[in-house]
Amino acid sequence: MDALPATMQRAAYERRGPVPQEVIRCETLPMPQPGEGELLVALEAAAINPSDVLTLTGQYGMLPPLPAVGGNEGVGRVVALGPGVTAPAVGARVLLPVGCGTWASHHVVPAASAIVLPPVGDPLQLAMVTVNPPTAALLLSEIVPLREGDWVIQNAANSGVGEYVIQLAKARGVRTVNVVRRAAAVGPLEALGGDEVLVDGPDLAARAAAATGKAKIALALDAVGGLATDRLAQCLAPGGTVVNYGALSGEPCQVTPGQLIFRGVRLTGFWLAQWFRATTPAQQQALYGGLVREIVAGRLHARVHATYPLARVAAAVAAAAQGGRDGKVLLVP
Repeated sequence: MDALPATMQRAAYERRGPVPQEVIRCETLPMPQPGEGELLVALEAAAINPSDVLTLTGQYGMLPPLPAVGGNEGVGRVVALGPGVTAPAVGARVLLPVGCGTWASHHVVPAASAIVLPPVGDPLQLAMVTVNPPTAALLLSEIVPLREGDWVIQNAANSGVGEYVIQLAKARGVRTVNVVRRAAAVGPLEALGGDEVLVDGPDLAARAAAATGKAKIALALDAVGGLATDRLAQCLAPGGTVVNYGALSGEPCQVTPGQLIFRGVRLTGFWLAQWFRATTPAQQQALYGGLVREIVAGRLHARVHATYPLARVAAAVAAAAQGGRDGKVLLVP
């Protein structure tokens, strides 16, 4: 193993503001040393998620105390062991702990909590396993029972979660109606396996009914909010459920009383952090183990729009905050 550099980098912020790239900066610090029972992990890749951008603007539902380091998911390699640590070994690939501030070149983490990943597989894909894949999997399993041949409708279908939903649903034999905001997104989602891809609009319900042969859709996945929530509700069968897990529009969910009262549509929410609080480590390991196997095998993946070095974190955040991207933005050493 090569000698460690004398310094490390991290993307930190001391305030929050409406323009996220203006509050984040890359700083250089002395290289930390792992203590008793700890590992030093060198970053391979870390993702920038919408929740990370909203954390910088102060709009997310859970905000770390300031000052803070950005990032909630990533993957790295063990480069040094603290006293008393024998495993995982130097060179092992591990998942960085959720919420540890993953936008940093090096991390000191407890060895006992390290989740070891396979040594093979694309680190960019594995760096995105913590948030979006489990969200997609749980949206398909925890809200309403779905059987092979059932239909699900989702908006923001070309988002990270949306593309995982398409792949996971396809593997289960569940069919998807995928709603996007621009025609350019239709072709890539059809190629990914989306059964129907529609551009959002006021007549969405009529077009969804025509596309599915008037199928009874029981579940809608909403990442947009605003009037887009009601357009999904109109596509559902009576008694169907809209689950909101994001607010890309920046607006509160809107559902008309007619949908709630006369058609019995239910509106609920999903937040991965709450699922973690309500489940056991064994349940979490089972979920992640299955997802990692699919990613390493190449059966589950997300598109990558661009990678940026930590030194250009402001540009990376600006790119992640823009619409019209064709995939995820990631930070690399």
